[in-house]
Amino acid sequence: MNLYFLVEGRSTEKKVYPKFINHFIGSELKRVNQFEQVDKNNYFLISGNGYPRILSDVLKNSIQDINSIAKYDYLIICIDTDDNNFEERQQEVNKYLEKFKEENIELNDSCEIVLIVQNRCIETWFLGNEKIYKSNPQSAHLKRYQDHYNVKENDPELMPSSNEFDTHANFHFAYLREMLLERNIRYSKNHPRDVAEPHYLDELAKRCNEKGHLDSFKTFYDFCNLVKEKM
Repeated sequence: MNLYFLVEGRSTEKKVYPKFINHFIGSELKRVNQFEQVDKNNYFLISGNGYPRILSDVLKNSIQDINSIAKYDYLIICIDTDDNNFEERQQEVNKYLEKFKEENIELNDSCEIVLIVQNRCIETWFLGNEKIYKSNPQSAHLKRYQDHYNVKENDPELMPSSNEFDTHANFHFAYLREMLLERNIRYSKNHPRDVAEPHYLDELAKRCNEKGHLDSFKTFYDFCNLVKEKM
């Protein structure tokens, strides 16, 4: 079993996805530094350096990489919805795949595409840890965010936009940062720290399974379990 991960983010995803993979699939799946080094039970991970470049340029290159050695079972594309939705992102990916096909670049039949659409962004997933959430925060910012939408009681993926921020992603990042600061945990895109540790990830999985929240995270979680069963 060999997996090729193409993630959108320039920093956070590159740091946290290897920890996701190790925790939910297991250390038997070994990472390689170059795509052509895969042999058995390996994965390669590359950043698309943001949207839309991940789809307009890097996806095509990734398909060509995979086809050149024909050893991969899955191409996993991880992108944010941002201010769009899953269907719109799926249509966009399909549009690019059709465009590449017209250029005679099409993924080989032995490799399957899996689309993981982070709704709204990776910070949205991290907002789902109920255990870390303080019900009576001291931060004025966090109190205001909580009044707008309580992510402990309600699904973070369904949080409405805030007039304070120009995008959903910026709002969710600010919310997460304030939520973690209440526990003296500092979060930044370059230093995500605790959010990808096993104890934190287990709480996200628990929320999916017990409350039916974080649908897009569950898509990734279920895929990891599928790979684990097949290995």
